Amino acid sequence: MSQASHPAVPAPVLLESREGPIVTLTMNRPERLNALDNHLSTALNDTLTRIAADNKVHVVILTGAGRAFCAGGDLAVIGKGRSTGNDTELAPILRSGMQAVLKIRTMPQPVIAAVNGPAAGAGMNLALAADIRIAVEEAVFGQNFAKVGLFPDYGGTYFLPQLIGPAKAAELFYTGDMIDAQTALRLGIVNHVFTADRFSAELQSLAATIAIGPQVAIRAVKQTIFASSKEALVEALEKEVEHQLKCFHSHDCQEGIRAFFEKRPPSFRGQ
Repeated sequence: MSQASHPAVPAPVLLESREGPIVTLTMNRPERLNALDNHLSTALNDTLTRIAADNKVHVVILTGAGRAFCAGGDLAVIGKGRSTGNDTELAPILRSGMQAVLKIRTMPQPVIAAVNGPAAGAGMNLALAADIRIAVEEAVFGQNFAKVGLFPDYGGTYFLPQLIGPAKAAELFYTGDMIDAQTALRLGIVNHVFTADRFSAELQSLAATIAIGPQVAIRAVKQTIFASSKEALVEALEKEVEHQLKCFHSHDCQEGIRAFFEKRPPSFRGQ
């Protein structure tokens, strides 16, 4: 007698594991290089909100499954909406992502971005929102919004100029060029770069050091250097959403996304 077949249960888009007071969140869309869609950005926001209220959690690690950290917004989803001029898919990604970035920056627990591979666009900016960033040697970083006619989001226009100065940040925004991990280290974008064989051990060592430290003092430091600037960050995030939606409806965005999928240089009109 044959068993009835059952449809496969889709894997969760965000994995959560806990080891003592350390929680690891792993973005889990490896087939899409962990690109952000509405499901993943919402899961990030909801999970971070829950963890923020858990006093037993001392450190949060954010990383990606497979060979990437996060490739940014899912252009397949965004492009489908742009082809019809419908931003109902993009807007929730922006809004839930905005809340996730705010949560990372203002939650009591320190957040470590473990950049295990490419971090592009909104994916790079998720890493920038973290308190500390470590990268594997093979990681690359890019504010590649300009390549597809879009505006930086997820706090990029707020975080990056603070880290590397407005002139260098402007260059990365304007060109959309990728930089390697050693360049990111030299610029101060990441705290440490490790070879692949040392990456996991160094990550766990750093997280453990923070987790066993004086939590009252550590949380007060985070509140002082990061969370105290919440109002300025909220204002920047709101402006990013406003500009992003305007750029989304431009001809340049439509052309940039089409060129990306057609694997050719875009021909922008400034419209």
